[in-house]
Amino acid sequence: MFCSNAGLVREGDEAAPDGEWAVNWSVHLMSHVYAARAVVKKMAERGSGYLVNTASAAGLLTSIPSASYAVTKHAAVAFAEWLAITYGDRGVKVSVLCPQAVNTAMIQGRERGSASTDGIIEPEELAECVIRTMDEEKFLILPHPQVLEYMRRKTADYDRWLTGMRRLRTKLKGE
Repeated sequence: MFCSNAGLVREGDEAAPDGEWAVNWSVHLMSHVYAARAVVKKMAERGSGYLVNTASAAGLLTSIPSASYAVTKHAAVAFAEWLAITYGDRGVKVSVLCPQAVNTAMIQGRERGSASTDGIIEPEELAECVIRTMDEEKFLILPHPQVLEYMRRKTADYDRWLTGMRRLRTKLKGE
């Protein structure tokens, strides 16, 4: 088993400097690519292994304050999907961890935004969810179960979901 976990928060929109986009890309996507290069082929050769990539609920939904975070977390989820499709028949299990807010140094001292809408969980809760979901060999690890319902709403009616996200953005900004 290998857990690939890297993340940082850099807020910014389309005008954020290229360097900020590059940092997000390197940490949120390429760290998983490097991990896969190191372990997945060996797992496939022996016919067993488990790779857990940490993305974020932002990779399934979005991140209101940061375009670069949302885009690169979406890429991390897509890469995990590709790994699961490509290596699943060769004994390699892949899961992607997509939490909202977790009480770690990453969120401490920061303004509570959309990720904390459904509450901030403790790392121990997250770990229990990871272990339980791995035992079930499910792809999506969702410590905040509401994320699955949000995904269903998003895919059922994208335009309505976008309208709702605009309302949430306005609410969070206090407009």
